Amino acid sequence: MKKIGLVGGISWSSTIDYYRIINEETNRIAGGLNFAECLLYSVNFNSFHNCNAAHDWDGSFALLADAAKRLEEAGADMILLCANTAHIVAERVAETVHIPLVDIRVVTANAIHEKKINRIGLLGTTYTMELDFYQKKLRENKIESIVPENKSDRDFIEQTLVHELGKGILLPQTKREYIRIAEGLIERGAEGIVLGCTEIPLLISQDDFRIPVFNTTEIHAKAAVLLSNEISINQHI
Repeated sequence: MKKIGLVGGISWSSTIDYYRIINEETNRIAGGLNFAECLLYSVNFNSFHNCNAAHDWDGSFALLADAAKRLEEAGADMILLCANTAHIVAERVAETVHIPLVDIRVVTANAIHEKKINRIGLLGTTYTMELDFYQKKLRENKIESIVPENKSDRDFIEQTLVHELGKGILLPQTKREYIRIAEGLIERGAEGIVLGCTEIPLLISQDDFRIPVFNTTEIHAKAAVLLSNEISINQHI
């Protein structure tokens, strides 16, 4: 079993789900009392947030690359950046280590293809929705993505991710707004909804929609387990 290296803390509330899913899935595959061998480097979310807010991608890169290198030095066999937004610098981080970096965008694209759809609605931080690093990767995999049209909706998602979900605060009125925003994407032709921030699955899920919902936390974590157990995941890493 290969050791999974998690760059977490971005934020802690979703990192908990990574740990749970990885261990549950490992036990489902291996049975008995088998659970994952994993290492966690939890960064200070405030540092990550400040770099992103300033569009200081060099700062974000330095923070995440340092964490990835420390995990490699500690014996990790692969790296997961436990946040969609962190993948702004994923390619750069991958170049600093000698072990695979499991790209959340690629494994999510694979999951979308399994549903045989090619137009999705994307929810995430403002960086994920407004910059091109995520949608470009989906386009490379022949998937079209749309995001909420109204800036106020995108800002609402960003603020609640940082000040509510990232702190483990889950409010029913916030959930209603997320569902409303997602339904707007469905009305515009989205065939599936990508929960493109690892905190969003804490609030909404497949149970809230009639079309496929892609929980990127779960997809990413399960892909790592397959790689850990040397099971083909049909992806480029």
